[in-house]
Amino acid sequence: MINYWPLIGVGIITIGLALRLNTLLVILTAGVVTGLIADIAIMDILSTLGASFTKNRYMSLFILVLPMIGVLERYGLRQRAETLISTIKGASAGRVIFLYALLRTITVGLGLNLGGHPSMIRPLVAPMAEAAAEKGRTPLSKKETMQIRALSAASDNFGNFFGQLIFIGAGGLLLIKGVLSDNGFELELGDMYVWAIPTGIASLIVFFFTAKIGDLRLKNPEQPQADKE
Repeated sequence: MINYWPLIGVGIITIGLALRLNTLLVILTAGVVTGLIADIAIMDILSTLGASFTKNRYMSLFILVLPMIGVLERYGLRQRAETLISTIKGASAGRVIFLYALLRTITVGLGLNLGGHPSMIRPLVAPMAEAAAEKGRTPLSKKETMQIRALSAASDNFGNFFGQLIFIGAGGLLLIKGVLSDNGFELELGDMYVWAIPTGIASLIVFFFTAKIGDLRLKNPEQPQADKE
């Protein structure tokens, strides 16, 4: 008979997050409770938690990035980005956003994590796209501004998600290989990443037309009363 009690950790996490309790405390509690129910010695549980924290400690580096971005914004990073893009002829919101998606796909495909929502989209890409959209027209409406920001965020998602598996050492690619191997399918990483290239190219084509449609919508400014509605 299958013992489902170890799955109680999922319930602890769900309830804890729903009640907005301390995230780290909720996760640690769920891990310890799950281990105890599964008859794992307390020292083994603590050892596993410690090893996991050590292996993934790099994930906390974003805490150092946020204050740096805040300081740069405080001293005019967004304003300088807007000024720069406003001087470039032929720049449009769609083109700026697509170029970032292309850059994100290429860099993450090479194993370089040069992007992200807090470090690139909010302080640079979105302000530059907004400045490009405002060239030679009335100020953007609130709805148009939100659409540009959403498309800017989507550019990072497209580039990162579909480009990361092109890198042969990507964690996602290693995970796929592990799952396939466990199910009897032996594949080489050198063969797997090649098949991610067409997917990355296809995603860029889709996003190119998405950005193009966004530009076409911005060519006809909304009436002032649209914001009030």
